[in-house]
Amino acid sequence: MNGRNDSNAASAARLSIAPMMDWTDRHCRYLHRLMSRRTLLYTEMVTAPALVRGDARHLLRFDAAEHPVAVQLGGSEPAELAQASRMAADEGYDEINLNVGCPSDRVQSGCFGAVLMERPELVGDCVAAMIAAQPVEVTVKCRIGVDDQVPEEVLPAFLSVVRDAGGRRVAIHARKAWLQGLSPKENREVPPLNYELVHAMKREFPELHVSINGGIGSLVEAKTHLDQGLDGAMIGRAAYHTPTDVLLEADRVIWGDMPPLTSAEEAVEVMKPYISAHLAEGGRLQQVTRHMLGLFSGRPGARGWRRVLSEGANRPGAGLELLDTALGQVEGASRSAA
Repeated sequence: MNGRNDSNAASAARLSIAPMMDWTDRHCRYLHRLMSRRTLLYTEMVTAPALVRGDARHLLRFDAAEHPVAVQLGGSEPAELAQASRMAADEGYDEINLNVGCPSDRVQSGCFGAVLMERPELVGDCVAAMIAAQPVEVTVKCRIGVDDQVPEEVLPAFLSVVRDAGGRRVAIHARKAWLQGLSPKENREVPPLNYELVHAMKREFPELHVSINGGIGSLVEAKTHLDQGLDGAMIGRAAYHTPTDVLLEADRVIWGDMPPLTSAEEAVEVMKPYISAHLAEGGRLQQVTRHMLGLFSGRPGARGWRRVLSEGANRPGAGLELLDTALGQVEGASRSAA
């Protein structure tokens, strides 16, 4: 069990990194935490059935250094979500989030994710059961609506149900989800953003902590939303693909704190002990370094860094020497550019 950190997840949620399937695993989160002490980190979605019926408690594994960290659960059966929430609380998470935003076919078939926007009363039952089952704060991540719903009508009604069930914090992806006709990737890009509606929800529900998600590509954009009255901003793909731009300055820009690291090179160096331990446990280099490919994005040598790691990190026996070779691509390019 990981001891829960004293950090207030609601305070950390001024800036958070969105839960992203296949991306925000424990290795990714460890890297991100090294780059920002304050930002709230989320797991990939973990389904309640996998935890409760599938004996998949290993999916909740995380390093104590990741705090403050939230687990995102997927499900639609209140008793099952309550049991999964107890398991997550026992593991030491700082927040338990219910997924009401994922539009994938697999999620729909399980009657959870964005399809639950059509069943707000069930969401309320789930949230109430999760809150009653354990002591950790329960939050909701949702869309502004799905399919032919009118967001200006359904979103305030949905938030009312969440509030009445005891929810106090929501993250709203400012796009509709189209459950038919668009892929999950297209659902992150095609439906138009409606930031103003999310801001309107904060004005209508001042008692709720409201974070905005969707299309936010920089700390400047995140800070603009905060300055306009929202409680939090959630960044997804930009934080993953350009972590140095987003995370290294996050503590300074959002909280006025000194950043823990000064450069991408330093991030590589401080990751080495973690990588060594992972390799010693039988892990592969690629499992960690795939999350580090964007560290030098926009800098001379970035392409060489990505190429060396992409081509070599999955080979048997690949170790820290490959990381040094990749770093040499950046250092060589920097000298040439000087």
